[in-house]
Amino acid sequence: MQTSSLEHRLYKDDSSSTSNIDSNLLRVLKRQKYQIIGNHSAVKKCRWLHMGLVEGRSCYKSRFYGIKSHRCIQFTPSTIWCTQSCLHCWRIQKGESNLSWDESTSEIWDTPSKIVDLAIASQKRILNGYRSQVLSGKIKSDVYQEALKPKHIAISLAGEPTLYPDLGELISEFHSLGMTTFLVTNGTRPDVLKNLSDEPTQLYISLSASRSERYQKICKPRSKIYWQKLLETLNLLKSFNCPSAIRLTLVKGLNLEDPQSYAKLISKADPTYIESKAYMYIGYSRKRLTFENMPTYKQVREFSLKLAEFTGYRILDDSVESRVVLLSKLEKPIKVC
Repeated sequence: MQTSSLEHRLYKDDSSSTSNIDSNLLRVLKRQKYQIIGNHSAVKKCRWLHMGLVEGRSCYKSRFYGIKSHRCIQFTPSTIWCTQSCLHCWRIQKGESNLSWDESTSEIWDTPSKIVDLAIASQKRILNGYRSQVLSGKIKSDVYQEALKPKHIAISLAGEPTLYPDLGELISEFHSLGMTTFLVTNGTRPDVLKNLSDEPTQLYISLSASRSERYQKICKPRSKIYWQKLLETLNLLKSFNCPSAIRLTLVKGLNLEDPQSYAKLISKADPTYIESKAYMYIGYSRKRLTFENMPTYKQVREFSLKLAEFTGYRILDDSVESRVVLLSKLEKPIKVC
């Protein structure tokens, strides 16, 4: 893999504390338990990592796709940089907490190999906090040993991953270690997706509106052309060999409506899956929305039934706790491992 073109952008190769993020913003992120790695990436402990270790429970991605929650890293290569400022996003956004920065791009980008090494090391630091529970017998030793060898990487934590210039090579680097990759993108950079040197194990496109005017209100894109770019991305989905999913983050009072318009977009894209998921009232989204904006599982299910009617997809599975419904034309979902 060619990484030499990025070498001049690094501050130094051997430090996980060096960051291209303002110190005041860095303090906010650390209070939110983000582990900033290198100049622009981050890892954060997922609650399902904890549940997997302590209670032997798994998230809906385990139920749907076979992901082992205790072996999954929640990660982003673009912590504070994004093409949108979605109302429902849990990350801090420009202007909040009196902080401001250029959200369009990082000034410095680390090499894929450095990012992978730091992400795995960061996950192991998180796991070090559980050693006493292993010794006490609260966590099974074999489960803990498995967790120390991560198998899955969710490229979805925050920001827009397609802003990282070597995304395909980063995916390849994770794959070379036998890891699966779930890439979640807002679809505003179809050129990047079209030219990926390696496809992820599964590709997610976030779709938070069915019409341009609603998209502008909910997602607050940095450019008005991004709706058209999102449509281009949806048209690209059929060209991918990997399974694809359209993720609908449903916000009561904003986009939990008009399933027929969503169905038209989805039918053109023809994804492997549709995931209808409730917005969750967490993080900085609480400064923009209210608890009442969070749909119930029943509301998500009812919306999904209408989607099924209009798209010809069938409901395959669901998770009441996570308020998510999985639809597909398949008889059963594809297990990634």
